[in-house]
Amino acid sequence: MNKTISKVEDKALSQSGQGLIYPPTEKVGVITVENFPMLGKLTALRFVEWVQKNPGGVVSLPTGKTPEHFIKWVIYFLNGWSDPEVMKELESNGVDPSKRPDMSSLNFVQIDEFYPIKPDQHNSFYYYVKKFYISGFGFDEKKTMLINCNEIGLPNGKKLEDIWPENKVDLTLRFRQAKSSQERLQQTVLENVDQWCAEYEDSVRKLGGIGFFLGGIGPDGHIGFNIRGSDLNSTTRLTPTNYETQAAAATDLGGIEVSKNRHVITIGLSTITYNPDCAAIIMAAGEAKAQVVADAIQQKMHVRYPATVLQSLPNARFYLTHGAAKLLVERQYERFAKKETLTDQEVEEVVINLALEKRKRILDLSRQDFEGNRFASDVLKKRPEGREAITSEIVKRLVERIERGSKSELNTSFLHTEPHHDDIMLGYLAYVVRRARNASNNHVFLTLTSGFNAVTNFHMLDQLANLKYFLSHGFFDGLLSEGYFMAGNGHRRNRDVWRYLDGVAENNIRTKREGEARRLLRNLVTLFDGEKRENMLGRIDELVSYFENQYPGKKDLPDIQRLKGMMREWEAECLWGYFGFNSSSILHARLGFYKGDMFTEEPEIGRDVVPVLEVLRKVKPDIVGVALDPEASGPDTHYKVLQVMAEALKMYEQETGKHDMKVIGYRNIWYRFHPSESNVYVPVSLNMFSVLASSFDNAFASQRGASFPSYELDGPFSELAQKIQVNQYQMLKVCLGREYFNEHPSPLMRATRGFVFVRSMTLPEFYDTCMELKKSTESE
Repeated sequence: MNKTISKVEDKALSQSGQGLIYPPTEKVGVITVENFPMLGKLTALRFVEWVQKNPGGVVSLPTGKTPEHFIKWVIYFLNGWSDPEVMKELESNGVDPSKRPDMSSLNFVQIDEFYPIKPDQHNSFYYYVKKFYISGFGFDEKKTMLINCNEIGLPNGKKLEDIWPENKVDLTLRFRQAKSSQERLQQTVLENVDQWCAEYEDSVRKLGGIGFFLGGIGPDGHIGFNIRGSDLNSTTRLTPTNYETQAAAATDLGGIEVSKNRHVITIGLSTITYNPDCAAIIMAAGEAKAQVVADAIQQKMHVRYPATVLQSLPNARFYLTHGAAKLLVERQYERFAKKETLTDQEVEEVVINLALEKRKRILDLSRQDFEGNRFASDVLKKRPEGREAITSEIVKRLVERIERGSKSELNTSFLHTEPHHDDIMLGYLAYVVRRARNASNNHVFLTLTSGFNAVTNFHMLDQLANLKYFLSHGFFDGLLSEGYFMAGNGHRRNRDVWRYLDGVAENNIRTKREGEARRLLRNLVTLFDGEKRENMLGRIDELVSYFENQYPGKKDLPDIQRLKGMMREWEAECLWGYFGFNSSSILHARLGFYKGDMFTEEPEIGRDVVPVLEVLRKVKPDIVGVALDPEASGPDTHYKVLQVMAEALKMYEQETGKHDMKVIGYRNIWYRFHPSESNVYVPVSLNMFSVLASSFDNAFASQRGASFPSYELDGPFSELAQKIQVNQYQMLKVCLGREYFNEHPSPLMRATRGFVFVRSMTLPEFYDTCMELKKSTESE
């Protein structure tokens, strides 16, 4: 393999303290960085360096949220190229500041696009490319190869909606007979699209192939839209997608109901590798990507792992955060072997992994088991206690964590925070419920963002139709006359929730729907400042027209965003109403950085941190619950909310001198703790699983249909949360033995079938897990 390393990469490797590749296990070069913004910075530096050396070259850059910091850093460098500080930063990272890169000289190849989709839609990749690369980077549009679905294969005078009236493409028309005039038209268009794809491929190759390729990696290992199972010799084509890809695309397209019916046009794997000198870079952040990254780097080339095709390119690289690189065995072992001393957590992780690998209780692990594992063998060499003492101490700690999770604090003030309205329940509901049973504790729930992106237009149409029924039939006339829906009445807000929960208890759909209609009408009165029935019926018709004519995934108007956000707030109030909390305990921050843009804005002190500080002042918490996602494994709002919480807590601590607060870090369906990373294990019974499923299904109506699901499970998030908690129980059952649970003197332990893992931290320990806000936004 050609091991030529660019200056930028050489600097980055030096900072990482590791080599580029660890053969034979690793089959492609890897560079690791600390976090998501630094990943974007490294990629931007390498891109700028490549453009300097390859004016007029062919580049292919990604769309979506993955390149957020890449784009921001490139624009930062270009706009400030002559600034002394920028020049110094470029030079220190291996880029020649005396030679400004000529972006207008480049040829650009669009990687992929949904099909069919109108190019002027803000969620089309065509629109993205024109906004961020042509306008943002200064590419010459005449030198770009774009995928404009309006210009691909359509007969004269025909539009996409004429050919595909329901946006559904039947690919069986490629090989079966058409049965109608519409199908004959569709068959012709399909043939034209296939021909266009062949010509697109030919045009790329006539340019000499792609010289610089940058992409992310999907949950099934796809690059471009070359999903798992794609031919490694594939070319540009129109192709269907799989469930994992549809789930990942649901946010862009306005729900999986839409993404399941969309195909894609994508360049092929051989399109990427056609130029043997291509600098192909895959960027990935967070432990959620660790398995697909490890497969791409460590497996042999195979259609099961599409990104393994990059092993054929000498200049291919994976730029990764430490979390994404976690399963690269040789790299991890080198880090481990270099350590002169090992922390208790490091030892514990190795021993737990060994027990899980051998399917043995920790106490049953033999010397031979330890010596047969490189990591475990090093543990025995570096720790003086000996095998039996090590295993006994780890078992003791695991039991202590279970006991800690089984008990509740008393006379304690809790502030539970979450980026979105269902994060607390999906992350650590059992922890909250156990502590809510004691009336001496005070609980306040704070949702940081409006969460409007999770509410589909389909759901809004259903809710509006329901309200129109109750309003038009006069069911709310009495409530309207008494001013029931006037804004600012907390008691009546609670009555909405109580009405809905009465319906849940009665199993009465009409009563539940009345509760929903009451709250929606209250929200409309609040938003549009009027409560006459005739006015509201007209407003409902206007909103129905809006949602029927708005394409899914389009950024909504501010009032509509607020309305959708209020739907999510209603759901949170219903959830915590399940457990006896009223609206005064449920706060909605609606932080300003969350605006529904492609790239969520960076948090600001005044706009985003100060409102949280004010809540801290009001609640005076002893314990603060925080979604702990330091590498942005889940939605980017999780990562940014974490920065807000860290900054707000620092300011509150400095202001009050209250240094003894604890932070409970939880993770949910996007990001999980290894047992060694958690220090509190909360038992979950079958009864609690029933509560989780029932409360999610009843409270989160907008999420019931799983419009924005995880790629891991085609179903509601509550099912995935249960699956994760059961898996965590099974890990502990292996480590401690089934007898620990089945024969435990406590009924609580005997009933346990799941565990919630959380991490209790002091304030300094929490700060250490987070970057400071100013560091994460230095490019802006």
